[in-house]
Amino acid sequence: MSSVRVLVGTHKGAFVLSADGKRKDWQVSGPFFAGWEIYHMKGSPADPNRIFVSQTSGWFGQLIQRSDDGGKTWHQPGLPDEGVPPPGPPTALPNRFSYDTSTETGKPLTTHQWYDGTQHPWEFKRVWHLEPSMTDPNTVYAGVEDAALFRSTDGGENWSELAGLRGHGTGPKWQPGAGGMGLHTILLDPSNPQRMYIAISAAGAFRTDDGGKNWKPINKGLVSNFMPDPTAEVGHCVHHVAMHRSRPDVLFMQKHWDVMRSDDAGESWQEVSGNLPTDFGFAIDVHAHEPETLYVVPIKSDSEHFPLEGKLRVYRSRTGGNEWEPLVKGLPDRNCYVNVLRDAMAVDSLDSCGVYFGTTGGQVYASADSGSTWMPIVQNLPAVLSVEVQTLQ
Repeated sequence: MSSVRVLVGTHKGAFVLSADGKRKDWQVSGPFFAGWEIYHMKGSPADPNRIFVSQTSGWFGQLIQRSDDGGKTWHQPGLPDEGVPPPGPPTALPNRFSYDTSTETGKPLTTHQWYDGTQHPWEFKRVWHLEPSMTDPNTVYAGVEDAALFRSTDGGENWSELAGLRGHGTGPKWQPGAGGMGLHTILLDPSNPQRMYIAISAAGAFRTDDGGKNWKPINKGLVSNFMPDPTAEVGHCVHHVAMHRSRPDVLFMQKHWDVMRSDDAGESWQEVSGNLPTDFGFAIDVHAHEPETLYVVPIKSDSEHFPLEGKLRVYRSRTGGNEWEPLVKGLPDRNCYVNVLRDAMAVDSLDSCGVYFGTTGGQVYASADSGSTWMPIVQNLPAVLSVEVQTLQ
């Protein structure tokens, strides 16, 4: 029988939630790396036992952890495999990130310029998102803050920057969003290994068609009134982008205000917020088997990051946007003031698609019927930063 593994990164550790295909009884393992910020954790589609973790501490910096047995034990690539490392600073330089500071012109790219004209240095602060290859368990991509894209081909031991992204002529103009200037979305095209989409807050969305050597902004149709030029080529605060494997040219975006859709690989975007009560939010995802079925979690505003009227609601569109229905059964309908962050929603690929999301209040909710009914599968965790799902056969 198929089973499901839900990977939960929180503000103070990582958790692994497991259930069989019925998705009713859940086992909770963890916390792993207790006390550390686990910004993202994701399993390899090429090896169901391999999981990568972004582990961050304000004291000790950024580490990448890896499990090769489904989360039972962990090791830090670059150090001897001794299971979960003890608390405290690492004893050797792990996860060697080779940060390229030159562009194709040979000029250093070490600063970026904010709207006020001031220059700010590029810094390596944290790994926001890990995206394992769909075919090679040793290849994994990392989106970091300040915005840059890295790749490892040895299971996370060594990382090299795909410098063409930062080397794009617009790079110095990128701005930090409220949470920092993070590269938070990485989408790999399953039909074309040379194509990849990424998104940066606050710069916008970009696409490569040659494996990361060259990039182009794909933000036509986005309007951001907080910018000096609301329709500029870059500078838009994109919160998250989603794609269905069967249609890699069709993209869905939750922007800083506005839910958007592109049917031409990002060349142009149209708003599909429709009848949503508010079009501000962070998370967006697509049903595993229905490419026109979308999920978002509306949040009141960019200054009030909680549900309208204190009622937690997921909204579903079965028409690819514009027509939305609230999903309420099993979710709090009063006094709920949590947020759902950009990487904190995911779906499984079982016949009846499961949908999962975590909240900053420490709850993880699951629906085994495509969102029609919900139940909390764990509560009282630290604030949830990310939720990813592995469907195991």
